[in-house]
Amino acid sequence: MPLYHQLGKIPPKRHTIFRKPNGDLYYEQLFGTIGFDGMSTNLYHEHRPTQVKSVKEPYDIKPKIAVKNNLKSYRFHGFQTAPTSDFLESRKTVLTNSDCSITLAAPQESMKDYFYKNSDEDELIFVHKGTGKLRTHLGNLDFKYGDYLLIPRGTIYKIDFDGKDNRLFIVESSRPIYTPKRYRNWFGQLLEHSPFCERDIRRPYELETNDEKGEFLMKIKKQGQMFDITYATHPFDVVGYDGYNYPYAFSIHDFEPITGRIHQPPPVHQTFETDAFVVCSFCPRLYDYHPQSIPAPYNHSNIDSDEVLYYVDGDFMSRNDIEAGHISLHPAGIPHGPHPGAVERSIGQTETEELAVMVDTFKPLMVTEEGMKIADDSYHQSWLEE
Repeated sequence: MPLYHQLGKIPPKRHTIFRKPNGDLYYEQLFGTIGFDGMSTNLYHEHRPTQVKSVKEPYDIKPKIAVKNNLKSYRFHGFQTAPTSDFLESRKTVLTNSDCSITLAAPQESMKDYFYKNSDEDELIFVHKGTGKLRTHLGNLDFKYGDYLLIPRGTIYKIDFDGKDNRLFIVESSRPIYTPKRYRNWFGQLLEHSPFCERDIRRPYELETNDEKGEFLMKIKKQGQMFDITYATHPFDVVGYDGYNYPYAFSIHDFEPITGRIHQPPPVHQTFETDAFVVCSFCPRLYDYHPQSIPAPYNHSNIDSDEVLYYVDGDFMSRNDIEAGHISLHPAGIPHGPHPGAVERSIGQTETEELAVMVDTFKPLMVTEEGMKIADDSYHQSWLEE
């Protein structure tokens, strides 16, 4: 999100002397992406952020693939993913390709004994159930039901949950995740036709600064492996920063749907994008207002992309027998559309209360072993007429 943000104390100029009250230097760090060409932030630390005490042998965390070449529609019962105490252990990848992974998590406890950093991927965490605080070395964000938490790769974080009933839908992206380009002018400002604006973006508001030495365990994901690295100083020792690269929150409830006289295509729901996939938000809205309109979507072929829909709340009018937490996968290459009876039911309806998150990928998705544990293997037959 190209939006300048400053938090804490910083010097007047970059790369200049910045002293502590006792005369010692603060330590500057450039936290940047795409070499020196992408979004970046300048941070100032109490201690050198490079002091490593130990690095253990990594262990493999790559998802195990069950279906590599897929042309079958699936439904996954997301709430059948068993709750697990630890945050990282709770994460179960359901679908994956070389660009992204779609993961479910039901963590019961806050992250207490370690910090986490995903070095390879931006993480987009959708909060389906639970409240709490995302704590990062770039500041903290409160979260609740319906929030997207966008955590850029390399961000060091912990999550504190207020309770045990937490459900997260997570998209991990090897490409940077941005707001859609067509919503922004050439300066980066969100335009008048955008379904959200800068006022809806919640930036880190609280900076934890720990001037502490000791042993601090950081779990770092890199190339499908997890590394346990012990640092000599507290990772949250930043006294201030400014720039464009930081985590932020956006609520799906702040998305303002675009409607029309006839049925609008899925891109009007787009919320985030990369060059490899898009993320859309289906929100409560008025239906089409042409006197002969059919509110239900038309049958269409995803020739170039797989479509994943995560059902959050409400009655999704184009589907039969869909509940909160279900995930549908409609692969590229075959047509899909409303279930039998859905078109007829939609005629004359004036509004919908549906809430869902959609991910369309431009490379085929593989189904993992964890995904098959919660899969409805007969879903592809649910369009047959009786």
